[in-house]
Amino acid sequence: MESMEDVVLRELNEKGEIGNSLEFARAHGFDVKAFDGTLKSLLATDYVVLQNLEVNDIEFTAEGKKAIESGTPEYRLVNLLKPDEEKSREELEKALGSKDELKIATNKAMQNKWIVSTKTSIKRIAGEINDETAKILKNLQETKDLDKHNKTVIQDLKKRKLIHVRPIKYYKVTKGAGYKTKRTAEVADLTAEMLSKGTWKNTSFKRLNTNAMGKEISTGNFHPLYQIRDEFRSILLELGFEEMNTDTFVETAFWDFDVLFTAQQHPAREMQDTFYLMEPGTCKSLPKDLCEKVKKAHEGGSYGSIGHRYEWKKEEAKKNVMRTHTTPCSARMLLLLAEETKKTGNFRPKKYFSIDRVFRNEATDATHLYEFHQVEGLMADKNLSLRELIGIIGEFFKRLGITNLKYKPTYNPYTEPSMEIYGYHPVLKKMVELGNSGIFRPEMLLALGLPEDVSVIAWGLSLERPAMIHYKLDNIRTLLGHQVPLKFLKSNPVFCLS
Repeated sequence: MESMEDVVLRELNEKGEIGNSLEFARAHGFDVKAFDGTLKSLLATDYVVLQNLEVNDIEFTAEGKKAIESGTPEYRLVNLLKPDEEKSREELEKALGSKDELKIATNKAMQNKWIVSTKTSIKRIAGEINDETAKILKNLQETKDLDKHNKTVIQDLKKRKLIHVRPIKYYKVTKGAGYKTKRTAEVADLTAEMLSKGTWKNTSFKRLNTNAMGKEISTGNFHPLYQIRDEFRSILLELGFEEMNTDTFVETAFWDFDVLFTAQQHPAREMQDTFYLMEPGTCKSLPKDLCEKVKKAHEGGSYGSIGHRYEWKKEEAKKNVMRTHTTPCSARMLLLLAEETKKTGNFRPKKYFSIDRVFRNEATDATHLYEFHQVEGLMADKNLSLRELIGIIGEFFKRLGITNLKYKPTYNPYTEPSMEIYGYHPVLKKMVELGNSGIFRPEMLLALGLPEDVSVIAWGLSLERPAMIHYKLDNIRTLLGHQVPLKFLKSNPVFCLS
């Protein structure tokens, strides 16, 4: 018995081509998928050339077959009535077999102006009628040729679910450059024996596919968020910033809120916004001198301020929280700077930054998570203003490739004036909040012991949102958390700003 391969090569030798591979396979009783595999194998060795073609195949539904045999529902309905005869809907429904059939038939018959209908009865107003739809269906059954009919008619048949049209792909097969009447086995490797005996001269070798992909190697991958974190870090180091130590995920409310002049009744300190630890619930002690200064700033005011004017409670300040920002680390660095200034008698301008995780009790959505990364930076010097703040933020994002920025006035307990930073997201096609910024209040700085003429500009930026803009992601959960696709981690491009 001839193989599929032999049959194809013989057909090409005798007739020069196979016009329709699908019909050819069916005529010879070949499995269509196996036959396609044989053709592609011959194509790989240049024995044949395959031209991709497509034809629409018509499949008649049960309703379509019934219309061919007995006529369309509207035709059968009208034939139940004599000209000018009127019958009840109930009687006609029984004759047609169902309420749905009567509904379809009535609508189409009324469109054709064959009947008039009331809520209870139907009257025939047409004389002799022709079932054109059934004629078209019979013609399609015989010829399978859609091109002979108006596209609108075919669409109506599909809409009425009388037919299904699906594209069928097939090949036109012709001889290739390497065609032979009999396929010879190809050898994959050149051996020493072939070289010594000279048999390689008459041997057919398999072609080397230099475009084939090598076997995928399973390796570890850098998380795209950590790639962008390293780039942020490089930019800030280039701008002259020193990196702060941020290894305290658990903070006291004292450092997370009170030192930053955030009142103990502030909404941000409520449980729906902040994660409080159950065990241990509080710290053992607070820095005594700083505690007194902070208490004074909150209760009765100091350093030219009237304060928040309430009774400050040490017990509230001792509560342990998952830090809501990395600003407590900034406050500690400023305290060290103040102690150094007091010890040496000489103030040295400083620039600090940190990139680490923070925690907020927030509802998660496309742009919010309860655990995320904060990029914090601050500059301590004399005579600093919003001009320097906008300048350094603009320069930072410029190096990231984000230039469409907007600043919006806002309120922060520990900065005044304060600004929100927005950047344009090309996928969401809107401005998204990137972070917050401002100038630290004197109630905070003077309590820490910094000289009165020293200003500190600071900002806290999200790491995830600039990353979303760079990778054109519309959901932050694709970047961080348990919903991150592993394929994304393996295939993401290297983060490069040059």
